[in-house]
Amino acid sequence: MTAPLRVVIGEDDVLLREGIARLLVEAGLDVVALAGDAEELLRKGLAHRPAVVVADVNMPPGHEDDGLRAAIEVRRRRPETAVLALSQFFDERYALELIGDRAEGVGYLLKHRVGAVETFVDAIKRVAAGGTVLDAEIVARMLGRRQDAHPLDRLSPREREVLAAMAEGKSNRGIAETLAVSPATVEKHLRGVFYKLELEPTPTEHRRVLAVLAYLRASPGG
Repeated sequence: MTAPLRVVIGEDDVLLREGIARLLVEAGLDVVALAGDAEELLRKGLAHRPAVVVADVNMPPGHEDDGLRAAIEVRRRRPETAVLALSQFFDERYALELIGDRAEGVGYLLKHRVGAVETFVDAIKRVAAGGTVLDAEIVARMLGRRQDAHPLDRLSPREREVLAAMAEGKSNRGIAETLAVSPATVEKHLRGVFYKLELEPTPTEHRRVLAVLAYLRASPGG
């Protein structure tokens, strides 16, 4: 029998912190520690060796990006630990800082997604498995800001949709289901995306996501 995923939660609001913990325990995850500030999150994230750190971006003591920085530091010291960051508001800088040079095992969601329990738990499992999870609203904004930037303006509307779905971490089958097209059509659009962005496709989905996000980081205004 597979052991449940070990999770450390960082959230300064005690009610929300305990509420998230209850949700995850009921979903079969093992919440091994709770943290109310960034220093505690860093300490417990290192000591308990969780599979995933779920961290509010804005935590004490500074109430800026302290939680995010603590989670990134845990990941730096223990690369096997995945990170799912939660934020009240979208800030592209936070998403790009979290992604860094390695998109595998990271996620960035708007905090209200916690209420969609199935989606939230699935996001934790996906980052734990080495996947990348980005809130659909975040992806749309990141892509929307660059629709007039070179070379994203080379993409057709359908290729942009495929790119957005791919950046959310969807598999080819998931993209096909979302766009109501065949897997062969998805493959064709993916080839077009990589060709137009001058990116070589690689065998795994998450490396494709990494390539897309790396491109987004290098785009003007990124």
